[in-house]
Amino acid sequence: MDSLIAAAARALAAGDALGALKRVALRDDPPALALRGIAMAQLGEHPRARELLRRAARGFGKHELLARARCVVAEAEVALAMRDLNGLPRTLAAATATLEARADHANAQHARLIGVRRLLLLGRLDEAQAALARCDAGRLSPSLQAAAGLAGAELALRSLRTAEAREYLVRAEAAAAQARVPALIGEVSEARGALDRPAARRWQRGVDVPLRLGEVEALLASNALVVDACRRGLQGGASWLPLTRRPVLFALARALAEAWPGDVDRNTLIARAFRTRRPDESHRARLRVEAGRLRALVAPLARVEASAHGYALTPRGKRPVVVLLPPVDGEQASLLALLADGAAWSTSAIALALGASQRTVQRALAELEDRGQVRAIGRARARRWLAAAFTEFTTILLLPTALPLA
Repeated sequence: MDSLIAAAARALAAGDALGALKRVALRDDPPALALRGIAMAQLGEHPRARELLRRAARGFGKHELLARARCVVAEAEVALAMRDLNGLPRTLAAATATLEARADHANAQHARLIGVRRLLLLGRLDEAQAALARCDAGRLSPSLQAAAGLAGAELALRSLRTAEAREYLVRAEAAAAQARVPALIGEVSEARGALDRPAARRWQRGVDVPLRLGEVEALLASNALVVDACRRGLQGGASWLPLTRRPVLFALARALAEAWPGDVDRNTLIARAFRTRRPDESHRARLRVEAGRLRALVAPLARVEASAHGYALTPRGKRPVVVLLPPVDGEQASLLALLADGAAWSTSAIALALGASQRTVQRALAELEDRGQVRAIGRARARRWLAAAFTEFTTILLLPTALPLA
């Protein structure tokens, strides 16, 4: 490694992308191309960075497997920043194996952390936790220790373990300060801010109160029967009843919970559950069927009782009923939560993260664009979507997740 390449690498490690480019901007040999690609990524020029890293990988040839694996890891990180979530696991796993086989443990750990971040974006929390456990903290540089702390904190926040998240963030803050990378320090600071911003709203007896993540955790651990409109389910103590795939039953449960301890008339329930303003006998018959299904489903937690005008929800054990509302209401709340990180997402990546079809995502984005809540950049296959930054609250509870709250 010549002196210019070494100096550029040191500049990149310190977060000085312009300093690195000054040393290698006019060179086209593979090591210089790789460093130029990393520098362009740090400056936010992701498509150009990806092109340079691919050229570098081709330039190293088949016999320089270690250098090629490092380029693959760098390109995977750029792809993650571009929210290109397809094709990463296979190439990243092969590069990780190559790095481990050649004793480049630092870059192997970096590759594992990229995999953890991808799993977090997709809401696969159990897989992310297992992957994070395989990262050896003793082999991480300060900057990677900070990245691992951020991943652990996000995992804990998505699982509503706020005390654990604070511990991770304390370690991440110390590591970021040791690394002296301004962008990393800012990222840790932003993550800590999520703990202090409102994350949901508590609706009880007509009163709407904002809640932080720690308060949401305490509410779900309490004796209250919580109708959770963030994750679409019912929580009573240690029992969790998901209703994500049963929207009509959840709409009925939410309407009954909002009216507790009173009842809700049948026409209102029909309007909420079936979205019609002109109920007829067929709607009333269907309401009786759906109310019976809800009664059987929630029997361990509450009773759904018929009244003179409609139906009422009566929790078992004389517990209070609380509705947990998201900070952003509406059917596209989870989509907006994904876009709230400020990154530019493709429709295919959003569909992959939400577990929805790409056509469904395109229709939702078109509606949000008409309302001025999102905007598109680029055209055709290069089109990406951005949302306005949410600075007054956090959308942690709206992000896709594979684990029920417990």
